[in-house]
Amino acid sequence: MAGTHRTPKRRTLRTLAAALVLALAALALHLLQAPPSLSTPVADVRSTVASTSPAPTDPAPAVRAAAAAVAAQGPVSVAVLDTASGVSASYGTGSFVTASIVKADILAALLWQRQQAGRELTAGEQATAALMIEQSDNDAADTLYTAVGEATGLDAANQVFGLTATTAGPDGHWGLTETTATDQLRLLQVVFGTGSPLSADRRAYLQGLMGQVATDQDWGVSAADQDGAYTLKNGWLARTATGLWVVNSIGRVTHDGRELLVAVLSEGSADQQSGIDTVESLAGAATGALTAELTG
Repeated sequence: MAGTHRTPKRRTLRTLAAALVLALAALALHLLQAPPSLSTPVADVRSTVASTSPAPTDPAPAVRAAAAAVAAQGPVSVAVLDTASGVSASYGTGSFVTASIVKADILAALLWQRQQAGRELTAGEQATAALMIEQSDNDAADTLYTAVGEATGLDAANQVFGLTATTAGPDGHWGLTETTATDQLRLLQVVFGTGSPLSADRRAYLQGLMGQVATDQDWGVSAADQDGAYTLKNGWLARTATGLWVVNSIGRVTHDGRELLVAVLSEGSADQQSGIDTVESLAGAATGALTAELTG
């Protein structure tokens, strides 16, 4: 697995964990039984499977109650994929502002553009990319968002990547890009999947940066990791109008011996730490529910 290996960290899933485990146990109702191709968005595969499989039953009252408890903390969504089997599942719907998780998308877009042109990143671009991913530096993101052509360039790359529910932030505001958890799972497949439009060396480069994020930014989906070699990119943003927080996390982890891609999106938290707690609880509950289903 690419990236710097870290000493595993123990985290206690906070107050949402018990409720979320119940909610995300319903993931089995949404499991997708075949690995999707990169030309087909994850969200579309669900409807394809539904046409040949029995319709899922209504969620149990306990699951509905748990989902309501999550909603009380603000809208949330999580998507998880087992890379070995291709089985994926999601919980929650809707579009979310990306905040800084879009920085992984910006770099993927730049790498794809340079690949199409038969060029490598310049030394300056590499230094800027490292700042953008490892330190989540906003000035670096401004520079590379301009380099990819801002919204027009990012949207064009995302069409190639299969991110059909993602719209780049307008007027240079990359952090206001809107996306879904299933689209972020698709982006992770571009970064980590062998069928990616990106070449192996370019994927390894981006993976390496995501494996070296600053230690004060290695929260999030890493809470679900059990071997210390996770790779991730997080995003956080206090909305000007409400003062409430957007907190998101995407990455690759190992859970119950399985390599998983995980995307967690949330908004409406009272502060950043509350958002982190929610994201980590969702990541742990989703990965646990999926691996339990696959090994049970």
